[in-house]
Amino acid sequence: MTKRGLSLMVQGAFTLMVQGTTSDAGKSVLVAGLCRVLARRGVRVAPFKPQNMALNSAVTADGGEIGRAQAVQAQACFLEPERDMNPVLLKPSSDTGAQVIIRGRALANMNARDYHDYKAVARAAVLESFQRLRERYDAVVVEGAGSPAEINLRDNDIANMGFAEAVDCPVILIADIDRGGVFAHLVGTLDLLSPSEQARVAGFVINRFRGDISLLQPGLDWLEQRTGKPVLGVLPYLHGFHLEAEDAIDVSQVAGEGEQLRVAVPVLPRTSNHTDFDALRLDPAVDLRFVRAGEPLPPADLIVLPGSKNVRGDLAALRERNWDKDLLRHLRYGGKVLGICGGFQMLGNRIADPDGIEGEPGESAGLGLLDMDTRLYPEKQLRRVGGTLADLRGAGFADGEVRVEGYEIHCGISEGPALADPVAQLDHGPDGARSNDGQVIGTYVHGLFDHPEAARALLAWAGLREAASFDYRALREQQIERLADSVEQHLDLSILFPRELQP
Repeated sequence: MTKRGLSLMVQGAFTLMVQGTTSDAGKSVLVAGLCRVLARRGVRVAPFKPQNMALNSAVTADGGEIGRAQAVQAQACFLEPERDMNPVLLKPSSDTGAQVIIRGRALANMNARDYHDYKAVARAAVLESFQRLRERYDAVVVEGAGSPAEINLRDNDIANMGFAEAVDCPVILIADIDRGGVFAHLVGTLDLLSPSEQARVAGFVINRFRGDISLLQPGLDWLEQRTGKPVLGVLPYLHGFHLEAEDAIDVSQVAGEGEQLRVAVPVLPRTSNHTDFDALRLDPAVDLRFVRAGEPLPPADLIVLPGSKNVRGDLAALRERNWDKDLLRHLRYGGKVLGICGGFQMLGNRIADPDGIEGEPGESAGLGLLDMDTRLYPEKQLRRVGGTLADLRGAGFADGEVRVEGYEIHCGISEGPALADPVAQLDHGPDGARSNDGQVIGTYVHGLFDHPEAARALLAWAGLREAASFDYRALREQQIERLADSVEQHLDLSILFPRELQP
């Protein structure tokens, strides 16, 4: 492969941007891998994504909201996530509108045209956040969004080449060969860029390759000759690899071991923070199934109603699919139901949104499984939480004080008799509710299953008699290390990184 150094460098911290030929080409994963490679070398490195559109988010230590992928990338850097790592987050609440979050705080709901007009203001926030990171770190690895070749979005772009041009940083293009058409993706994307943007592209990375690399080599040689750009490396398909998805729901599971608990999760139009279920689908003691529109809720031990960015809209969709009837049948047969955040709100008697926080103003009848009402308010609750989980199979709280940790992201405040019997006692007060018969519980805490002790207690409540403790956090760390090893082995980092960042 052609040897070529990255000569374009922004003043201050070394900055490298990863852009993809398509969504889900591997941008988030490659940024995480590059960050861990640098962090293992002792480099002070931070991740950055100018603009993110996703319903999976995370809460920073100071109560800001950023994309989930940037929180994972921060872990790859051995850092706590912070607001500047993702200054603009768009959370779709409909096909044409989204909540706009600037530096961790919800600003307003905007339709696509209004946000397009707002981009100049958002651009200032992006550049300010980037400047703060650049001043504090030795390197910043930047993730683009979607594709830089989306012609209709080029005007006032802050997510891809518009950002790269503004800060004068090099770009590498990554494409997923597993999708097919990888050479067309790379050449077509490059051809659609302006001359100055093309000059900024320092090389290509091909992702998720399976097979004999020698059979790919003629294509790599052609690509370099055709474009004059080097292929920086070919990353192999990592079987069984897991890193939290930015938006798409990952349905892969590990092989089961012994008795498995059957868990069903209905997928709703605006399901948010589905990463809550990663710890379940990767647990050998759990058989997790995501249920799509057109399918009935299957026989299960536990049905979990997930978070939602549009609770009343998703509740209407749940009823349209007759899943409310399936839930009642599930309970009649002795099954358990857990609602998380928006799913918790659906379990109550009423959901009111008089200010139109998530859609048209109004109110909706809930499922009536917990005696409480919820009202949505403009001010979002954002905080990391910790505390003690209730003894869900008995009364009160367990003598052993099962630890629970997670985070809250919600606009609703719930009130009613059901909250007198909480699911957890958190540092700031009680959380959640449970039904008198103990079959239905709800909580505002995301990430419940990430903590091994809490996960075991919840699965035992749902009917799992015995299972070894599964540490999802340890698995995530192991996967980041595995990714970094692959990046070091298969990419020519002597080209990517300047001499001062070499080992």
